[in-house]
Amino acid sequence: MPIYEYECTQCGRVEEVMQHFSEKPLKTCRKCSGKLHKLISRSSFHLKGNGWYVTDYAGKSGADTAAQSDNKKKSDTGSPPDSSPKKKETKSDT
Repeated sequence: MPIYEYECTQCGRVEEVMQHFSEKPLKTCRKCSGKLHKLISRSSFHLKGNGWYVTDYAGKSGADTAAQSDNKKKSDTGSPPDSSPKKKETKSDT
């Protein structure tokens, strides 16, 4: 059941009311009997988990992400790094 917010035009009181979709909107303030109007409020609905917009494409386009992963794969498949220790060359004074 959705929660609707109403604001009184006379006293400024804001009230949250749980109503069915089929119920008519409230018209009078319970405190001062002033006229109420319905407020538009933000939804608290949030998708969580893998595969949703927030984790996959927020801030980057899909094409950019794919191109970056291709570049990373190409750089990872290059020759393995040389693991042998390198000798330092020093100048002798003789």
